[in-house]
Amino acid sequence: MIPRIAAQKLTQLASLFKAVAVIGPRQSGKTTLVRALFNEKPYVSLEDPDTRQYALEDPRGFLANYPEGAVLDEVQRTPDLFSYLQGILDERNKMGEFILTGSNNFLLQQNITQSLAGRVAYLQLLPFALQELYDRDAPELARQDKVLLQGCYPPIHDYAIPPVDWFPNYLRTYVERDVRQIKNVTDLIVFERFVRLLAGRSGQELNITPLAVEVGVDIKTIQSWIGILESSFIIFLLRSHFKNFNKTVIKRPKIYFYDTGLVCSLLGITQEKQLETHPLRGSIFETLVVSELVKKRTNTGREINLFYWRDKTGREVDVVIDEVDNLIPVEIKSGKTVHAEFFKNLTYWMGLSGMQKGFVIYGGDLNQSRSNGIQVNSWRDLTLENFL
Repeated sequence: MIPRIAAQKLTQLASLFKAVAVIGPRQSGKTTLVRALFNEKPYVSLEDPDTRQYALEDPRGFLANYPEGAVLDEVQRTPDLFSYLQGILDERNKMGEFILTGSNNFLLQQNITQSLAGRVAYLQLLPFALQELYDRDAPELARQDKVLLQGCYPPIHDYAIPPVDWFPNYLRTYVERDVRQIKNVTDLIVFERFVRLLAGRSGQELNITPLAVEVGVDIKTIQSWIGILESSFIIFLLRSHFKNFNKTVIKRPKIYFYDTGLVCSLLGITQEKQLETHPLRGSIFETLVVSELVKKRTNTGREINLFYWRDKTGREVDVVIDEVDNLIPVEIKSGKTVHAEFFKNLTYWMGLSGMQKGFVIYGGDLNQSRSNGIQVNSWRDLTLENFL
């Protein structure tokens, strides 16, 4: 088992709360992590039809089998269980008694909010971070396109499953099981086509109207489907920064997939040589960097304080990290050679905001400190614990 950074935070939360819910996409390693950390607790998979039926028909009797608590996997499948869990947690008043996992944030949060609010801590577990897979100077990182193509889902790295085999099956399972669990999508073929079209927009503004026209459904349907992908941890919406230094700022969010391997699969990219010259390579690289910045926060239980900024003239800062009393702008460039063009939007934004420091994360290997307050960092630095 590859050690997970989130293990430390999960252990801490279990000592402070009566229950902990570990949420994240299917196959992100939730079950492996909780079973390793809480191996003294019974493990119960509510994906199993017989177990799930027992829990639904006789929740009180089901929970009575676990007087010392348990790991309840995919617990969103048994919504009626939460009301009974509330009584048990209040009566016993023990910390870390039940560890819950779920791959559907909407259903899980809906049930927890209704029954277990204040009793449960959340931890979001995404696929591996680069920090968990590689050292900064690992030779594997020299093949940047391979890193983008493989993505970070655990089965690909734990069992050396070729991405070309794993991702199509993952998508099929996700569409047929999880999508129907969240909402009764009647035409799964159209939904899958929508997901593929969305992959071509990773790293771009989300403009729903032309997307609806291209898919052939109405705007409300597209909005609903976006919600499905968000709640099941396939995509992440990067919101426009709310502090306007210019009244002409763009308000639409940008869309990112959590995993570049899935993006490549959806786009039909199956080999590194295809990725080398692909017109969307820059967007895929940007997707990698943004997802890594998100993981650095979720793995330690921090708020996702990431935004972007763009005005109507096209000036854009890819990421703005909002530290309350400090704003950190970040530009992301896939090129391996530093150019003056890398700094244009950063220096403009820094002039508007009055901030004195900014970062460029690029596809090369060397770091530079510029006199204008901009630090140029290799994408390899994403593997460092304290980077941004």
